[in-house]
Amino acid sequence: MATNEIYPEFTAEMKQTHTILIPNALPMHFSLMGEVFRKEGYHIDFLNYSGQKIIDTGLKYVHNDACYPAIIVIGQLIYALESKDYDPKKTALMLYQTGGGCRASNYVHLLRKALKTAGFDYVPVVSVNFGGIEKNTGFRVTAPMFLKGLITWLYGDFIMLLRNQVRPYEKEKGASKKLTKRWTKRLNNQISHNKGITRASIARNFRAIADDFNHIPVIKKEKPKVGIVGELYVKYADFGNNHLQDYLVEQGAEIMVPGILGFALYSLNIGMENYRLYGDKKGLMFSRIAVKYVEMLEKTMLSVLKQYPRFEKPISFQALKKLGEQTISRGVCMGEGWLLTAEMAELIEKGYKNIVCVQPFGCLPNHIAGKGMIRSLNEQYKEANICAIDYDAGATRVNQENRIKLMLALAREN
Repeated sequence: MATNEIYPEFTAEMKQTHTILIPNALPMHFSLMGEVFRKEGYHIDFLNYSGQKIIDTGLKYVHNDACYPAIIVIGQLIYALESKDYDPKKTALMLYQTGGGCRASNYVHLLRKALKTAGFDYVPVVSVNFGGIEKNTGFRVTAPMFLKGLITWLYGDFIMLLRNQVRPYEKEKGASKKLTKRWTKRLNNQISHNKGITRASIARNFRAIADDFNHIPVIKKEKPKVGIVGELYVKYADFGNNHLQDYLVEQGAEIMVPGILGFALYSLNIGMENYRLYGDKKGLMFSRIAVKYVEMLEKTMLSVLKQYPRFEKPISFQALKKLGEQTISRGVCMGEGWLLTAEMAELIEKGYKNIVCVQPFGCLPNHIAGKGMIRSLNEQYKEANICAIDYDAGATRVNQENRIKLMLALAREN
C-alpha cells in the first residue's frame, strides 16, 4: 500500500556520528561480517539482548500475529533505545528487507510504527535489501562490501561446520569454542587489513583452520546425528530457537547445520530461475555473475575439505539443486523455498537422519517447504525422523524440548 509518510533518513553525515544497531541473527557469521562494515567507516553494534523482557517489549509494540522473529528483533531494538545503553539521538537501526511473499518484507514498516508509538520516530532505520525497496544516502552496500561479506559468510560456514563435528566429542570441554574465538579474532584482524580475501589466502586460512580443529583431542563414540533446518532467524539465532544447538549437544547429539552460503546461492539464483520459468530477464545478468563468483568460493572450501576425510562436507549447490528436484520444484522460491526441502534430503543422505525443522508459527513458506514436505521425504527416505517445531511468543520451551526429546528417543532406538 502506497504511503506519503516521510521517515528520517540515514544521511552521509550520520556515518560519523551515529552507531547502527543490528539484531544478531547470525552469531557466528556476524562476528566476522561486522569488520567489513567497520572497515567502511560505519560504527555498528550487534544486539544480543535476550530473555522475556525482550519478548514483552516486542509484544508491546508489535501485534502477536506478526512473525516471531519480527517480535524478537523489534523488541531488541526498542529495548536498546529504552535501556539508555545508547543515545537515541546518535543511533540508527538496521533490518533486512526481503521483498516478495515473506513477512520479513514488512519488518522495516513494523519497526517504524513501533518507533513512532515508543516516541523514537526521529531514529532512522536502514533497510538492507537488493531490490531497490529503500535507499539511504548515508548507507550503501558497495561491490567490495558485498564480496567481502560473502567471504565472511564462507569463513563462518567453514568454522561452524568443523566446530559442530568436533564439539560433541572433545576431551577438553570448550576446546572447540576457544578455537572458534581464536580464529574469529585472527580473521577479523586480517579483514581489517584487507587480507584473507583472495582465493589463495582463503584456501590457506581454510587449511590452517581445518588443521587446528583436526588436532583437537576427541573421544569418538556413537551419538545420534541431528540436522537443523528451517527459517533463517530461528535456524541460526540462539535467542530465536532457545539455544537449540547447545541443547542438542547437552542431550548427547552431534549436530549439523547447513551453512548460510547455500541460502546466499539460493537467493542469487532466483534471477536465473525467473528467466527459466517466465522469461523474465530482470536481474538475470547479476544473478549469473554472482552465482558464478559464490560457487568459486564454494569450490575453494570443498577442495580443502577433501583433504580432511574425517570431516563431513556439504555437497555443491548444483548437486543440491538436483537433489531437491526429486521432491520439490525449483520454482518454489518464497522464503527458504526449495532450499529447505533440499537441505533435509542432503542431511538424510549424509547420515543426519534425525532432523529438527524450526519455523516461526504461521510462517507460510516454511509450513509448505518444511513441514509440508515431511510426508514426501518420509516416503523417499524410510529411515527419516523429522520433527517440526514452531517458535512463537506464546510457545513454551518445555513443550518444544519435550518434542525434541521424543525425536531423540526414537533416534537412539533406531
